[in-house]
Amino acid sequence: MSSKIGRLIPGLLFSSVAAIIAILLSSLIPGDIIGATVMALLVGMALNPVMNRYERLNDGVNFAAKMVLRIGIILMGVNLNLSEVFSVSKYAVFVMLFTMGTAFGAGNLIGKIFGMDWKLTNLLSVSTAICGGSAVATVGPVIKAKDEDIAYAISATFIFDVLTVVIFPWIGFALGMSGTGFGLWVGTAVNDTSSVVAAGYAFSELAGNIAVIVKLTRTLFIIPFVLMFSVISERIEAKAEVTEERKPVNIKKIFPYFVMLFLLVVALRSTGIIPGNLVPALSKTSKYCMIIALSAIGLKTSYGDIKNIGLKPMILGFIVDTLVVVVSIGVQAATGRF
Repeated sequence: MSSKIGRLIPGLLFSSVAAIIAILLSSLIPGDIIGATVMALLVGMALNPVMNRYERLNDGVNFAAKMVLRIGIILMGVNLNLSEVFSVSKYAVFVMLFTMGTAFGAGNLIGKIFGMDWKLTNLLSVSTAICGGSAVATVGPVIKAKDEDIAYAISATFIFDVLTVVIFPWIGFALGMSGTGFGLWVGTAVNDTSSVVAAGYAFSELAGNIAVIVKLTRTLFIIPFVLMFSVISERIEAKAEVTEERKPVNIKKIFPYFVMLFLLVVALRSTGIIPGNLVPALSKTSKYCMIIALSAIGLKTSYGDIKNIGLKPMILGFIVDTLVVVVSIGVQAATGRF
């Protein structure tokens, strides 16, 4: 047991150092334009040559990319109070049904036209539909996506998020949007949490508060999508195997049990069993775990791997992001909630 832990320490420390560098670099950029999670991915990729030079780092980095990621996702549930979610999300969920349908429908259609791999296509779609890098990092391992595909999907949506932080508040003021309407728009259409916060509060405090709650509501959709993609991935693998008899999907084998722990944390937070004074510390721990995990994913990915994927996925991501932005504001305008 001690020898196994010993093999993990070098890689975990290296991932943690990369995460600390990412946090420091992110803090130097005004307006939180580049969040620490995206910066962690970039720092990790920059340190990939060092990672490749020392084999003893592999075990710890792989552990961080998988298990530390799951710990971060589980603790993410502490940010969700169901009473707050229900108070704002009645109409928000209605808008989300349109934006998610757009993200996956348009994403897969364009992906087929471009001849792209279904895994990368859906990583780009899930990033736009749910919660940016967190969703990609969660769904990626479930569908056994390549590390470079996970890194690419996070990077592709990051560029769009930077634009939204700068442009969205100006559009909102120009259109005369209310704080509630703008918060709902940002919460349903912007990917990364840091970008949602930055854009929302740049408009007004009300818009920022609503945007954050709507964004956290989107986070809950990680659960059904993880389950859905677990089944899809298993079925595709089963079809790929040349067998005379089709094997049924083994739900017990593919079920992501960490999702149940995520729901448990949400329940404990919502019922007050987890006291409010512990929430900030647990939330910071969750975020730090996600930063370490994305550093580890970056460490396993080189810039050459990203370059080889090409421009088509970047174009797909930009088109899907733009469509979701238009659909979100269009649904509000059509229903008089502008």
